[in-house]
Amino acid sequence: MGGEQVIKNADRPINKVDFDHLMEFYSEDATLVVKPVTVAKGKEEIRRAFIAIAEYFNHSLIVNQEKMAIIETGDTALDVAQAKLSANKKDDSEFSMERTATYVFKKDSTGTWRCIIDNSYGAEIIKN
Repeated sequence: MGGEQVIKNADRPINKVDFDHLMEFYSEDATLVVKPVTVAKGKEEIRRAFIAIAEYFNHSLIVNQEKMAIIETGDTALDVAQAKLSANKKDDSEFSMERTATYVFKKDSTGTWRCIIDNSYGAEIIKN
């Protein structure tokens, strides 16, 4: 699938605060885990969530995937990644975090891989 490159290509518009371009990586009915008990469904909600996240971090959030493992079957792929997040312009504290993220991709009718589930919290979602 070239999943590692797909994820890295998706990180660029997050880091550049270019959410119009970022939406090209998601399916129309995708789900984003905003935080362990909150999800955004569909491109419009996901776009609004990323805008709110960027504003929370004063537009300084940087996302980088350190390591990845991809399991693919047919038109579906699971990507488990060690994601590093940092934000150097957060006023109340410096923010840096590593997460083991999980992403699910599905190949659409044009043969393009689209993210259908974006869970940067990984297994942390079951702790609450």
